[in-house]
Amino acid sequence: MQSSTRRGAIIATTTALALTLAACGTGGGDSTGDSTDSAETAAEGAAPEDAEPITIGMFNWDEAIAASYLWEHILTEAGYEVSIETADPAVVFAGTASGEYDVNFDTWMPAMHADYVGEFGDDMEDLGMWMEGATPAAIAVNEDAPIDSLAELAENADLFGNRIVGIEAGAALTAMTNESIIPGYGLEGMEFVTSSTPAMLAELQAATEAGENIVVTLWAPHWAYDAYPIKDLEDPEGTFPEADNVHTYGHAGFSEEYPQVAEWIGNFTMSQDQLAELENVMFNEFEGEDHEAAIDQWVETNPDFVEGIIGAA
Repeated sequence: MQSSTRRGAIIATTTALALTLAACGTGGGDSTGDSTDSAETAAEGAAPEDAEPITIGMFNWDEAIAASYLWEHILTEAGYEVSIETADPAVVFAGTASGEYDVNFDTWMPAMHADYVGEFGDDMEDLGMWMEGATPAAIAVNEDAPIDSLAELAENADLFGNRIVGIEAGAALTAMTNESIIPGYGLEGMEFVTSSTPAMLAELQAATEAGENIVVTLWAPHWAYDAYPIKDLEDPEGTFPEADNVHTYGHAGFSEEYPQVAEWIGNFTMSQDQLAELENVMFNEFEGEDHEAAIDQWVETNPDFVEGIIGAA
Protein backbone atom coordinates (compact mmCIF):
# COMPACT_ATOMS: atom_id res chain seq x y z
CA MET A 1 0.00 0.00 0.00
CA GLN A 2 1.16 3.51 -0.73
CA SER A 3 -0.57 6.19 1.38
CA SER A 4 -0.45 9.81 0.30
CA THR A 5 0.36 12.65 2.66
CA ARG A 6 -0.62 16.27 2.27
CA ARG A 7 2.19 17.88 0.30
CA GLY A 8 3.32 21.46 0.39
CA ALA A 9 1.36 23.13 -2.36
CA ILE A 10 2.82 25.09 -5.20
CA ILE A 11 1.52 28.58 -4.49
CA ALA A 12 0.40 29.41 -8.00
CA THR A 13 -1.35 26.10 -8.54
CA THR A 14 -3.13 26.13 -5.19
CA THR A 15 -4.27 29.72 -5.62
CA ALA A 16 -5.68 29.00 -9.06
CA LEU A 17 -7.40 25.85 -7.82
CA ALA A 18 -8.97 27.63 -4.86
CA LEU A 19 -10.19 30.54 -6.97
CA THR A 20 -11.63 28.23 -9.60
CA LEU A 21 -13.40 26.06 -7.06
CA ALA A 22 -14.79 29.11 -5.32
CA ALA A 23 -16.17 30.30 -8.63
CA CYS A 24 -17.84 27.03 -9.67
CA GLY A 25 -19.08 25.69 -6.32
CA THR A 26 -21.26 22.59 -6.36
CA GLY A 27 -24.30 23.62 -8.32
CA GLY A 28 -27.73 25.03 -7.58
CA GLY A 29 -30.61 24.02 -5.34
CA ASP A 30 -32.12 25.28 -2.07
CA SER A 31 -30.76 22.67 0.31
CA THR A 32 -30.54 23.17 4.07
CA GLY A 33 -28.71 21.72 7.04
CA ASP A 34 -25.70 19.48 6.42
CA SER A 35 -26.01 19.62 2.63
CA THR A 36 -25.81 23.43 2.73
CA ASP A 37 -22.69 23.24 4.89
CA SER A 38 -21.11 20.77 2.46
CA ALA A 39 -21.90 22.98 -0.53
CA GLU A 40 -20.47 26.05 1.19
CA THR A 41 -17.32 24.14 2.12
CA ALA A 42 -16.84 22.96 -1.48
CA ALA A 43 -17.49 26.47 -2.78
CA GLU A 44 -14.65 27.73 -0.61
CA GLY A 45 -12.20 25.56 -2.56
CA ALA A 46 -12.18 22.40 -0.48
CA ALA A 47 -13.82 19.02 -0.25
CA PRO A 48 -17.13 18.84 1.64
CA GLU A 49 -16.56 18.51 5.38
CA ASP A 50 -18.23 15.09 5.40
CA ALA A 51 -16.31 13.74 2.40
CA GLU A 52 -15.16 10.16 2.78
CA PRO A 53 -11.52 9.22 2.05
CA ILE A 54 -10.81 8.06 -1.52
CA THR A 55 -8.73 4.98 -2.30
CA ILE A 56 -7.25 4.69 -5.79
CA GLY A 57 -6.56 1.17 -7.09
CA MET A 58 -3.52 1.25 -9.38
CA PHE A 59 -1.75 -1.21 -11.67
CA ASN A 60 2.04 -0.99 -11.79
CA TRP A 61 1.90 0.43 -15.33
CA ASP A 62 3.43 3.79 -16.24
CA GLU A 63 0.22 5.43 -17.43
CA ALA A 64 -1.68 4.13 -14.40
CA ILE A 65 0.96 5.51 -12.05
CA ALA A 66 1.00 8.87 -13.83
CA ALA A 67 -2.78 9.30 -13.84
CA SER A 68 -3.20 8.05 -10.27
CA TYR A 69 -0.58 10.36 -8.79
CA LEU A 70 -1.87 13.28 -10.83
CA TRP A 71 -5.31 12.71 -9.32
CA GLU A 72 -3.84 12.19 -5.87
CA HIS A 73 -2.36 15.68 -6.29
CA ILE A 74 -5.63 17.23 -7.53
CA LEU A 75 -7.79 15.67 -4.82
CA THR A 76 -5.36 16.24 -1.97
CA GLU A 77 -5.03 19.92 -2.88
CA ALA A 78 -8.84 20.12 -2.83
CA GLY A 79 -8.93 18.69 0.69
CA TYR A 80 -9.75 15.03 0.13
CA GLU A 81 -7.93 12.31 2.03
CA VAL A 82 -6.44 10.06 -0.66
CA SER A 83 -4.51 6.79 -0.64
CA ILE A 84 -3.09 4.75 -3.51
CA GLU A 85 -2.86 0.96 -3.44
CA THR A 86 -0.92 -1.00 -6.05
CA ALA A 87 -2.14 -4.41 -7.24
CA ASP A 88 -2.42 -6.57 -10.35
CA PRO A 89 -5.28 -5.69 -12.73
CA ALA A 90 -7.45 -8.63 -11.63
CA VAL A 91 -7.19 -7.52 -8.00
CA VAL A 92 -7.87 -3.87 -8.85
CA PHE A 93 -11.02 -4.66 -10.83
CA ALA A 94 -12.34 -7.05 -8.20
CA GLY A 95 -11.50 -4.54 -5.48
CA THR A 96 -13.21 -1.69 -7.32
CA ALA A 97 -16.34 -3.79 -7.79
CA SER A 98 -16.41 -4.71 -4.09
CA GLY A 99 -15.79 -1.13 -2.95
CA GLU A 100 -12.36 -1.87 -1.47
CA TYR A 101 -11.02 0.61 -4.02
CA ASP A 102 -13.05 3.65 -4.99
CA VAL A 103 -11.60 4.37 -8.41
CA ASN A 104 -9.19 3.06 -11.07
CA PHE A 105 -7.81 5.36 -13.76
CA ASP A 106 -6.47 2.78 -16.22
CA THR A 107 -9.24 0.73 -17.83
CA TRP A 108 -8.51 0.06 -21.52
CA MET A 109 -11.62 -0.48 -23.63
CA PRO A 110 -13.11 -1.93 -25.73
CA ALA A 111 -10.46 -4.65 -25.99
CA MET A 112 -7.73 -5.08 -23.37
CA HIS A 113 -9.90 -5.06 -20.24
CA ALA A 114 -13.17 -6.21 -21.79
CA ASP A 115 -13.16 -9.47 -19.82
CA TYR A 116 -12.80 -7.65 -16.51
CA VAL A 117 -15.51 -5.14 -17.37
CA GLY A 118 -17.73 -8.00 -18.49
CA GLU A 119 -17.19 -9.81 -15.20
CA PHE A 120 -17.40 -6.85 -12.81
CA GLY A 121 -19.20 -4.19 -14.83
CA ASP A 122 -22.51 -4.43 -12.97
CA ASP A 123 -20.72 -3.37 -9.79
CA MET A 124 -18.67 -0.58 -11.36
CA GLU A 125 -19.40 2.81 -12.91
CA ASP A 126 -17.75 4.21 -16.04
CA LEU A 127 -16.77 7.75 -15.05
CA GLY A 128 -15.50 8.75 -18.47
CA MET A 129 -12.87 8.27 -21.16
CA TRP A 130 -9.75 10.38 -20.67
CA MET A 131 -7.50 9.28 -23.53
CA GLU A 132 -8.13 8.03 -27.06
CA GLY A 133 -6.07 5.74 -29.23
CA ALA A 134 -3.89 3.87 -26.72
CA THR A 135 -1.87 1.27 -28.63
CA PRO A 136 -0.79 -1.87 -26.77
CA ALA A 137 1.86 -2.81 -29.35
CA ALA A 138 4.06 -1.09 -31.93
CA ILE A 139 7.40 -1.38 -33.70
CA ALA A 140 9.26 1.92 -33.47
CA VAL A 141 12.40 3.26 -35.16
CA ASN A 142 14.45 6.43 -34.95
CA GLU A 143 12.60 9.37 -36.46
CA ASP A 144 15.07 9.84 -39.33
CA ALA A 145 15.12 6.15 -40.29
CA PRO A 146 14.87 5.61 -44.08
CA ILE A 147 11.69 3.51 -43.81
CA ASP A 148 8.14 4.21 -42.65
CA SER A 149 6.46 0.79 -42.81
CA LEU A 150 6.97 -2.70 -41.44
CA ALA A 151 6.62 -3.86 -45.05
CA GLU A 152 9.96 -2.16 -45.80
CA LEU A 153 11.88 -3.56 -42.84
CA ALA A 154 12.98 -6.97 -44.16
CA GLU A 155 14.67 -5.58 -47.25
CA ASN A 156 16.38 -2.89 -45.18
CA ALA A 157 17.29 -5.04 -42.18
CA ASP A 158 21.01 -4.47 -42.63
CA LEU A 159 20.51 -0.74 -42.05
CA PHE A 160 19.36 -1.64 -38.52
CA GLY A 161 22.10 -4.14 -37.77
CA ASN A 162 19.66 -6.99 -38.46
CA ARG A 163 18.33 -6.58 -34.92
CA ILE A 164 14.96 -5.90 -33.29
CA VAL A 165 15.39 -4.85 -29.66
CA GLY A 166 12.57 -6.12 -27.46
CA ILE A 167 11.61 -6.07 -23.79
CA GLU A 168 10.99 -8.93 -21.34
CA ALA A 169 10.80 -12.43 -22.85
CA GLY A 170 7.51 -13.15 -21.06
CA ALA A 171 5.73 -9.94 -22.09
CA ALA A 172 2.61 -10.09 -24.24
CA LEU A 173 4.27 -7.63 -26.62
CA THR A 174 7.18 -10.06 -27.06
CA ALA A 175 4.83 -12.96 -27.78
CA MET A 176 2.91 -10.87 -30.30
CA THR A 177 6.13 -9.87 -32.05
CA ASN A 178 7.33 -13.49 -32.22
CA GLU A 179 4.02 -15.00 -33.27
CA SER A 180 2.57 -12.34 -35.56
CA ILE A 181 4.92 -9.51 -36.55
CA ILE A 182 8.06 -11.47 -37.42
CA PRO A 183 6.35 -14.15 -39.56
CA GLY A 184 3.78 -11.68 -40.91
CA TYR A 185 6.46 -9.41 -42.38
CA GLY A 186 9.16 -11.97 -43.15
CA LEU A 187 11.55 -10.79 -40.45
CA GLU A 188 12.90 -14.22 -39.51
CA GLY A 189 16.35 -13.14 -40.70
CA MET A 190 16.58 -10.45 -38.01
CA GLU A 191 17.78 -11.23 -34.50
CA PHE A 192 15.04 -10.53 -31.94
CA VAL A 193 16.83 -9.53 -28.74
CA THR A 194 14.86 -9.74 -25.48
CA SER A 195 16.03 -8.81 -21.98
CA SER A 196 14.16 -6.03 -20.18
CA THR A 197 12.35 -2.75 -20.77
CA PRO A 198 15.17 -0.70 -19.14
CA ALA A 199 17.73 -2.44 -21.37
CA MET A 200 15.67 -1.66 -24.48
CA LEU A 201 15.33 1.98 -23.45
CA ALA A 202 19.08 2.23 -22.81
CA GLU A 203 19.80 0.95 -26.33
CA LEU A 204 17.19 3.31 -27.77
CA GLN A 205 18.76 6.29 -26.01
CA ALA A 206 22.29 5.35 -27.07
CA ALA A 207 21.29 4.85 -30.71
CA THR A 208 19.30 8.06 -31.05
CA GLU A 209 22.03 10.09 -29.35
CA ALA A 210 24.61 8.58 -31.71
CA GLY A 211 22.44 9.16 -34.79
CA GLU A 212 22.18 5.44 -35.50
CA ASN A 213 19.24 3.40 -36.76
CA ILE A 214 17.41 1.14 -34.31
CA VAL A 215 14.23 -0.97 -34.21
CA VAL A 216 12.44 -1.53 -30.88
CA THR A 217 9.17 -2.96 -29.62
CA LEU A 218 7.09 -0.33 -27.84
CA TRP A 219 3.57 0.72 -26.90
CA ALA A 220 1.74 4.00 -26.40
CA PRO A 221 1.34 5.91 -24.24
CA HIS A 222 5.01 5.76 -23.23
CA TRP A 223 7.41 8.48 -22.17
CA ALA A 224 9.96 7.36 -24.78
CA TYR A 225 7.89 9.17 -27.41
CA ASP A 226 8.54 12.43 -25.56
CA ALA A 227 12.17 11.72 -24.65
CA TYR A 228 13.56 10.41 -27.95
CA PRO A 229 13.11 11.23 -31.66
CA ILE A 230 11.24 8.10 -32.74
CA LYS A 231 8.29 7.06 -34.90
CA ASP A 232 6.09 3.98 -35.24
CA LEU A 233 6.34 1.91 -38.37
CA GLU A 234 3.06 1.55 -40.23
CA ASP A 235 1.33 -1.83 -40.01
CA PRO A 236 -0.33 -2.26 -43.44
CA GLU A 237 -1.27 -5.88 -42.74
CA GLY A 238 -3.19 -4.89 -39.61
CA THR A 239 -1.20 -7.34 -37.50
CA PHE A 240 -1.29 -5.32 -34.30
CA PRO A 241 -4.50 -5.10 -32.25
CA GLU A 242 -6.66 -2.04 -32.73
CA ALA A 243 -6.17 0.89 -30.40
CA ASP A 244 -8.11 1.18 -27.14
CA ASN A 245 -9.43 4.16 -25.22
CA VAL A 246 -8.53 4.65 -21.57
CA HIS A 247 -11.40 5.09 -19.09
CA THR A 248 -11.79 5.79 -15.40
CA TYR A 249 -13.97 3.31 -13.49
CA GLY A 250 -15.32 3.71 -9.98
CA HIS A 251 -17.32 1.42 -7.76
CA ALA A 252 -21.08 1.39 -8.35
CA GLY A 253 -22.57 4.54 -6.86
CA PHE A 254 -19.30 6.51 -6.96
CA SER A 255 -20.90 9.55 -8.60
CA GLU A 256 -23.56 9.64 -5.87
CA GLU A 257 -21.02 9.34 -3.06
CA TYR A 258 -18.55 11.80 -4.63
CA PRO A 259 -20.57 14.01 -7.01
CA GLN A 260 -17.95 16.77 -7.03
CA VAL A 261 -15.12 14.38 -7.87
CA ALA A 262 -17.18 12.52 -10.47
CA GLU A 263 -17.84 15.79 -12.27
CA TRP A 264 -14.14 16.63 -12.29
CA ILE A 265 -13.21 13.16 -13.56
CA GLY A 266 -15.77 13.60 -16.32
CA ASN A 267 -13.85 16.70 -17.43
CA PHE A 268 -10.49 14.90 -17.39
CA THR A 269 -8.80 14.38 -20.77
CA MET A 270 -5.15 14.02 -21.77
CA SER A 271 -3.55 13.67 -25.17
CA GLN A 272 -0.87 11.05 -25.69
CA ASP A 273 1.68 13.86 -26.01
CA GLN A 274 0.64 15.33 -22.65
CA LEU A 275 0.81 11.95 -20.94
CA ALA A 276 4.18 11.13 -22.53
CA GLU A 277 5.50 14.46 -21.27
CA LEU A 278 4.24 13.75 -17.75
CA GLU A 279 5.67 10.22 -17.78
CA ASN A 280 8.98 11.56 -19.06
CA VAL A 281 9.22 13.84 -16.03
CA MET A 282 8.22 11.05 -13.62
CA PHE A 283 10.19 8.09 -14.96
CA ASN A 284 13.08 9.70 -16.80
CA GLU A 285 13.90 13.03 -15.16
CA PHE A 286 12.97 11.85 -11.64
CA GLU A 287 13.84 8.20 -12.44
CA GLY A 288 10.61 7.02 -10.81
CA GLU A 289 11.91 7.92 -7.37
CA ASP A 290 9.67 10.83 -6.29
CA HIS A 291 6.27 10.81 -7.96
CA GLU A 292 4.86 13.64 -5.85
CA ALA A 293 7.73 15.99 -6.72
CA ALA A 294 7.49 15.06 -10.38
CA ILE A 295 3.75 15.78 -10.42
CA ASP A 296 4.32 19.11 -8.66
CA GLN A 297 6.87 20.09 -11.31
CA TRP A 298 4.62 19.08 -14.21
CA VAL A 299 1.57 20.86 -12.80
CA GLU A 300 3.65 23.97 -12.17
CA THR A 301 4.74 24.02 -15.82
CA ASN A 302 1.19 23.23 -17.02
CA PRO A 303 -0.85 25.59 -14.81
CA ASP A 304 -3.95 25.52 -17.02
CA PHE A 305 -4.33 21.76 -16.88
CA VAL A 306 -5.89 21.44 -13.43
CA GLU A 307 -7.96 24.56 -13.96
CA GLY A 308 -9.30 22.99 -17.15
CA ILE A 309 -10.58 20.03 -15.15
CA ILE A 310 -11.92 21.93 -12.15
CA GLY A 311 -12.97 25.08 -13.98
CA ALA A 312 -15.12 23.22 -16.47
CA ALA A 313 -17.34 22.23 -13.54
